[in-house]
Amino acid sequence: MKKRRPSPQGYLILTFLVLIAAGALLFMTPFVTASGGLSPADALFMSTSAVCVTGLSVMNTSDFTLFGQIILLTLIQLGALGIMTLSSSLLLFITGDLDFGTRLMASRLAESYSLREIENVLFYIVSYTFICEAVGVVLLWIGFVTDGYGIGEALYPAVFHAVSAFCNAGFSTFDNSLSDSGSMVKTVVMLLITAGGLGFYVIFDLMRKIKEKTRLRIHTKIVLSMSASLSLGGAVLLYFTEYGQMSVIDSLFQSVTARTAGFNTVDLAGMHSVSLMLMIILMFIGASPGSTGGGIKTTTAFLAAVSVRRAVEGETGVRIFGRTIPPSNILKAFTIIFLYSVVVCFASALILLFRESHFLGVLFEVVSAIGTVGLSLGLTAEASTAEKLILTACMFIGRVGPSAMLIAMTGKKKESKLAYPEEKIILG
Repeated sequence: MKKRRPSPQGYLILTFLVLIAAGALLFMTPFVTASGGLSPADALFMSTSAVCVTGLSVMNTSDFTLFGQIILLTLIQLGALGIMTLSSSLLLFITGDLDFGTRLMASRLAESYSLREIENVLFYIVSYTFICEAVGVVLLWIGFVTDGYGIGEALYPAVFHAVSAFCNAGFSTFDNSLSDSGSMVKTVVMLLITAGGLGFYVIFDLMRKIKEKTRLRIHTKIVLSMSASLSLGGAVLLYFTEYGQMSVIDSLFQSVTARTAGFNTVDLAGMHSVSLMLMIILMFIGASPGSTGGGIKTTTAFLAAVSVRRAVEGETGVRIFGRTIPPSNILKAFTIIFLYSVVVCFASALILLFRESHFLGVLFEVVSAIGTVGLSLGLTAEASTAEKLILTACMFIGRVGPSAMLIAMTGKKKESKLAYPEEKIILG
């Protein structure tokens, strides 16, 4: 009997589970906080939040010892890049080549890149990550020194926030996140969040265009246009819904961070309900494919919106930037949105069973978890063990994707060899 090998999605899920389990065990050791190790539920929650680069936390990051914070930062970095990316890149650097199986699995996960391109993609992913983080450390160090920190004192928070921002994790060593930080620190963090949220494939495509004068892929055009529209549009709406309560830079910061990062410069609990709804939408959409962020992704939201518009206009095909989008892509986009919506509704209902709470607050926390954002209205800090486990599951599903989990559980997709007659169904 032929042994069934795990799918690329199954391999990805397995590596995340192993990393989360290892992180949870480390968080249970007595050296992570001054008062000792975390409980199993809290350790699992913190490990999942770090590996899934979410940022939700059962306690302030400052309450961890240096050892605990280093564990947290290591899990963030490993979770953002992925064990497979790191191991494949390490093998590539050492041997100069990848075996066929590794290239095949990596190309299937990347989807739009061929076997010949995948080694270059992996090289750019790792190089781009560490270059951005290194530049971020230098700029944040200058920013923190400008804010009044000593030259040596500013180095550690610069390193921690550079990695946390680029990986879209949202963890901060400060109890009030970046509320007391100056404009330079906020600007650098926004740039790092954006750089990490665009997706490595976009950066690879841009570099290839510069070097080889090739055309940009449709994927890159959609990501760039959607990222700019969501960040700027969200900032304008937040500024007016919080008129007089939020500065221009804070409006832009909260719009950028709401998509996936989880830092905050204002008191979220004091924001208007309309502003919170807007942030829920931004968290639900999230970052872009191949990035360190979560959500349904910018390309999914764009394709769904264009498909709806074409349907309303009575057109059958979907054309974007001079290209026709295959029906399978459109179906996948709506499937992702549907699955995310189901998980959000189910998780919110479960939490409401355990506590009498305002629905908007619960919805905010759940979307923040599944979107791997990390913004919180305070529910996580006071959550029961059952509620923490629900949010933990949401973070994990949000990181690997509900569709990837279904594929991993059901196996390879099967193509039907039979063609059946078409029949229209009455809709609406």
